Amino acid sequence: MISGGVDLFLEMLAAERAAAPNTLAAYEADLTSCAESLAREGQTLQTATTEGLQNWMAALVGSGQARRTVARRLSCIRQFYLFLLREGMRADNPAAHLDSPKPRTPLPRFLSESEVLALLNACAEPDGASLPKKRRGILAKAALELLYASGLRISELLALPRKAVAGDQRMIMVRGKGGRERLVPLSDSAREAAQALLEVDAHLESAFLFPGRDPAKPMTRQAFDRILHTVAIRAEIDPARLSPHVLRHSFATHLLAHGADLRALQMLLGHADIATTQIYTHVQTERLQKAVQAHHPLAADSAHTK
Repeated sequence: MISGGVDLFLEMLAAERAAAPNTLAAYEADLTSCAESLAREGQTLQTATTEGLQNWMAALVGSGQARRTVARRLSCIRQFYLFLLREGMRADNPAAHLDSPKPRTPLPRFLSESEVLALLNACAEPDGASLPKKRRGILAKAALELLYASGLRISELLALPRKAVAGDQRMIMVRGKGGRERLVPLSDSAREAAQALLEVDAHLESAFLFPGRDPAKPMTRQAFDRILHTVAIRAEIDPARLSPHVLRHSFATHLLAHGADLRALQMLLGHADIATTQIYTHVQTERLQKAVQAHHPLAADSAHTK
C-alpha cells in the first residue's frame, strides 16, 4: 500500500541521520497508518491533501491515542513531505499547516479531606514507643500540619527556621521561588504541632525547625519522603498517591471547595501568575454544577419527573 517515496525516505534516514532500526520501523508504521487512512478517502501519500492528513490526525486523537504519540506521528509526516518536496516528488507540502495537538494540562492530584485527617492521625506513635520513634511521629505531624494548613512547598517547609514558629505566631514568613517572600497563616493545630516539635528538639542546636542528621543542615527531601511513606502505609493510603506537592494541591483544592477566593489562593500559594492558580478551578466548576442541579427550578423539575 505504501511506496511513493517511502523507501527512499527511510533510506535517507538510515544513511544521512543514522536512524536506529526501531526508529525506522516506527516511521514506517506511522506512514502505513497515514496511507491506510488516506486510502479510505481515495488518496495516497503521493496525492494527499491537507484535509486528508487532518482527518487522519483527528482519527488518531479520536481513537484515544496519547497526544505525545500523535505529535510524534505528525513529526514523521512533516519530515516525509519535506523530503518529497526537496526531492521534487511533490510540488507542494500538504503537511505544512498541520497543527500539533496541544498537550493536555493534567489536573492536580489531591487527597480527600477524610484522607488528610487519616494521615494526621497516623502520625501518632503507640504508647510505649521509644523516644526516637515518638520524635519521628511528632515531626511527621508538624510537617503534615504545616504543609496542609499553609500550602507550603517542600523546599519552603524544610527551610523554615525555628524562629518562624516560636511564640504565639499567627503568620509565618516564607521565602518561595525567585526569593519572593510571602506571609501565610498558621492554624492553631499547625502551631501546636510545631511547638511540640520544638519542645522535643529543645536539646538540639539547630536553626532549622526540621533539622537533618547534621543539625546544622535542614532535613533532606529524601529523609522526609521516607517518613511520608511510613505514615501513608499506616493511614492505608497508597504511597504512590502521596507527595508533599499532593498535600499542597489538597490545601488549594479544599480551600476553593469551601469558598476561598482564587486571588487569595494565589497569594497563599506564592504563584507569580494567577493562570497557574486557575488549574484548581475544576473544583469551582464542580461546585457550580452541583449548585445548579440543587437550586435551579428547571433542574429540580426534571429531577422530580424522573
